[in-house]
Amino acid sequence: MAPARLSHYLPDFQLYPQLRDSVTEAWRAYVEHPFVARLADGTLPEACFRYYLGQDYLFLIHFARAYALAAYKADSLADIRTAAAGMAAILDTEIELHVNYSAVWGLDEDEMEALPEATATMAYTRYVLEKGLQGDLLDLYVALAPCVIGYGEIGARLAADADTKMEGNPYASWIAMYAGDEYQEVARAHAEALDRLWQDRAGGTRLHSLTATFEQATRLEADFWQMGLDAAAAETDAGETEAD
Repeated sequence: MAPARLSHYLPDFQLYPQLRDSVTEAWRAYVEHPFVARLADGTLPEACFRYYLGQDYLFLIHFARAYALAAYKADSLADIRTAAAGMAAILDTEIELHVNYSAVWGLDEDEMEALPEATATMAYTRYVLEKGLQGDLLDLYVALAPCVIGYGEIGARLAADADTKMEGNPYASWIAMYAGDEYQEVARAHAEALDRLWQDRAGGTRLHSLTATFEQATRLEADFWQMGLDAAAAETDAGETEAD
């Protein structure tokens, strides 16, 4: 029996919808994670979000490395340029935007850069780099897809959901950022790259292995959300210990 479609996000592409709809349980656990739900209704504890922001800064640094690896793995000048543009966008734009946004939440760049990496941060970023080192450019881009495209899907879904609280929600700007045209174009560009590489390098013969990569990367993304939620519990426990 064919798996049920999860949504109509980017339905005009070939590979991404197949990957997503082949791992429905893992995908729902990611895009409907309690961390995401609490962003939508504004009830996420601020400690959780600050912890997530700090780890996401480290995450971005490793993703810049992933795009550098993509340039090395590329076998055409066009693909090298695409990878270089992705790395430059992270280093020259996204990190600066992240630093400015995090400052609103009381985090500065030096503080974030000095943070120890959480297990969830190490797990996903090293998995992405490992798949890129072991495989080819398509393997690497599939491993990146739950993050790059998934955030676009989450942002678009939350923004379109009438139950999402925007007014008075401290996370409304985060939702708007990923639902906005600029990030939606990033997600579409990644989906386009997946389709092109799939046609050039494999066709349908690698769908099983690519789906396994996509599913594992999706599970690791869900763990990244859980890491943020767990931060509040850890902070509470620490406070109770100090009080004792």
